[in-house]
Amino acid sequence: MESLELRRAVEAGRATASELGLQVDDVVVIHNSDRVALRLVPCDVLARVAPSGHLADSEFEVKVAHHLADVDAPVAELDPRVPPQVHVRDAFAVSLWTYYEPVGSEITSADYADAFMRHHAALRRIDLDAPHFTDRVAVALREVNDRERSPDLPDSEREFLSSTLSGLTAAFSRDQGGDQLLHGEPHPGNLLNTRRGPLFVDLATCCRGPIEFDLAHAPEEVGKLYAGADRDLIHRCRALNWAMFSAWRWRRDDQMPDRDQRRVDGLNQVRAALDRCRLG
Repeated sequence: MESLELRRAVEAGRATASELGLQVDDVVVIHNSDRVALRLVPCDVLARVAPSGHLADSEFEVKVAHHLADVDAPVAELDPRVPPQVHVRDAFAVSLWTYYEPVGSEITSADYADAFMRHHAALRRIDLDAPHFTDRVAVALREVNDRERSPDLPDSEREFLSSTLSGLTAAFSRDQGGDQLLHGEPHPGNLLNTRRGPLFVDLATCCRGPIEFDLAHAPEEVGKLYAGADRDLIHRCRALNWAMFSAWRWRRDDQMPDRDQRRVDGLNQVRAALDRCRLG
């Protein structure tokens, strides 16, 4: 978010928590993108604040967290001191979560894979209506194919991303027999190392698909330690994930920090991932 919008988002998070009886003397911005994560102290709450246009996503995330809390999933939990819902204030959607102090040690590949297996097992135990991951691919494809929504994307790269997204999706859409509920974007930035062990955050991306779609977000060694995972399918999913990442970076209204460099890096990663698929 730009500075003015960020200040409004911070105030929305602070005011929401205060009105619910939580003590807020200071606010620390932990993450700033299209939505922000704020640590509220001394009540130690993590406030997730998004423009009200993302209200449905925020409500879906809270719903996912509420379901997973009943099945002991390795995920961040909503703050138990306030109602489990999204609060709308000053055109922002605010949800309040437990703040987990990060542990300094790095999450090992074995612990990452174990967290995945426990999370996927928990997801199989809940009944939740979630989109298929190919629906998200379709949204990315529309962004790429619409010149008004991605005006800076060169024609050659537009054709490359469009053919990659459509071609890989066609292969997945034919067989959905092994699909289940997934996290959706369980990359290392969405797995916290806490005193409770590794916990997944950012649950709004929950979707349906093969477990390999989740595994493709993690370092390669993690997939090798996940029993029964299809290595070739992980490679194809990784190429698809990088193609979607690139599509988001070329959106006219994308607010990812260092966007120009990420645009270059994303396209390079797509090509590298496609090369791995061919080698496989």
